[in-house]
This record gives sequence, C-alpha cells and structure tokens, in this order.
Amino acid sequence: MNDFQDRIEIGRTGLTSSRLGIGSTFNASSSVIEEAFEQGINYLYWGTVRQPGFAEAMRNIEKSKRDKAIFTIQSYSNDSSTIEKEVEDTLQASGVERYDFLLLGNRMSVPDDSFIEVFHKLRDRNLVSFLSLSSHNRPLIPRFIADYERNESPYDFLMLRYNAVHRGAETDVFPFVREDKPHPTIQVYTATRWGHLLDPTKMPPGEDPVSACDCYRYSLSHPAVDMILCGPANRAQMQEAIAALKRGPLDADERERIERIGKHLYSQYAPAYPDAGDAPDVASGRAASAAT
Repeated sequence: MNDFQDRIEIGRTGLTSSRLGIGSTFNASSSVIEEAFEQGINYLYWGTVRQPGFAEAMRNIEKSKRDKAIFTIQSYSNDSSTIEKEVEDTLQASGVERYDFLLLGNRMSVPDDSFIEVFHKLRDRNLVSFLSLSSHNRPLIPRFIADYERNESPYDFLMLRYNAVHRGAETDVFPFVREDKPHPTIQVYTATRWGHLLDPTKMPPGEDPVSACDCYRYSLSHPAVDMILCGPANRAQMQEAIAALKRGPLDADERERIERIGKHLYSQYAPAYPDAGDAPDVASGRAASAAT
C-alpha cells in the first residue's frame, strides 16, 4: 500500500482506520490529540501509560464523533480473571462508554481459552467489540496469521516492534503476510527506536540523525505494514508524524541510509527488552551494551 493517506479496514471488523495511530504514553495534551483526530487520525490507543489528557480527548471525541473513532484499551494481565474488572475500571477512569478493541499486551505464548472467554463476556456486555494482541515473540506471530487465514483466530490485528534497527520482522513475520490471503492488520511501533535514530550523539561517523518523519516513513514503506503507532509528547511531534503520511514512501537511497544507521545502532546499543528473535544476538554480544 503506497499511499499512506489511504484508509484501511482493520481485519474483518468493518472499522476503517488511518494508517497512523496515537498512543497515550507521552502525555500530549487533549487539544493536540483532538486536532490530529480532525486531521483524520482516528485510532487512539490508551495503552501502557494512561494519561488523563488522552482520556479527555477520547471523551470529547465520543460526544460528537464516536462513530469515526477507534478506541483501544490494553491489558498486560496474565490472569484472565482480572481483565473484566480492569476494563470496567478503565472505562470509569477514562469516562468513555466502550472500547472498540481489547488488546492483550506482550504475549509471549498463545493465550489460553480463558482470555477468549473473558473477551466474549466483555463483548456481550458491549464494553469491547474486537480483540487484538501484541507480542515480543516474533517467531510466534506467523501462527496467528495462519490461524486467521483459516478463520480460526479471534485477533483482528497484531502489534509488533519494527524499525530500521529492529528488522527481524522482515524474516520472522512479514513473509507470512500475503496479499492474496486474509490476514490480521499488522501494526508496528517504536519507529524511532526510543529516540536513538534521532540522536546525533549515537550516529556513525559522518551521518546526520534521521528525522522522526522519516522513521515513520521507513516503517510504513514496508508492504506488509498496515499501520504505525506514534507517541507524541506535544503538537510538533504529532504534526511531524502526520507529515509522514503526506510525504509517502522513502526512495531507495533514503532507505539505504537509514538502514545503515540502524545497523550501527543495533551493533552498539542493546535493547533493554529484546524481542525473542533478538535475544541470541544480544547474548552473543552482537548488540553490545553501551551507555545511553
């Protein structure tokens, strides 16, 4: 998909989303989120850190344009019996009536049936509508894709790390995403690699840092990637992410430069929390730790 401004349908849900989503972690104000929504960015992820300004934006959007918005709540709980109350509590805290997606966060194995049962219970109560999942175990993800092709998976989108430093999805996941087969929507995140790609002090000799806009363009340029999540702290960061949609895919020279920088960063700065596919490299010293 070459036009980043195209809308996409998430899985089989019938929900239509922008290719850029907004996460709540870095505390952009309500006005920043609402302005982005008016510009067409309609996927809102009240996720790892649930900021009150983000909740305020969701409440304001719900009042007049709820049918255009997609709200997601994440649960990291490994105990399915706690999730129903967690969703109830977050609805009360956010002040919205329902979520479109419950996202089971950081799943390193296939969730057991009890998680599906609690999702069905929440869906029957009209508190959530659809189910999704994120994972740091890349080799597991093709299983979900294969199950979805057979209409045997409840997960309408899958969320994973992908950027110019962490490219393992190109071998572990993306080859299994086929245009001629139904597949869950693929959403990626950490486009800037925690800001390392933007940091002039971490660049290889002679290289300028990458712009945040080009980091988003890089990840979205891969044909297997449907959506990307950004985490703005202010209006400037939000607008730079939106600019990536307008500029579209990188050309070959731009991509080669960013990958060269990414290779350097991977060799010098180990991830604090590696994906399962990265762990052998980290353990062998290929991504040697360095002061950050």
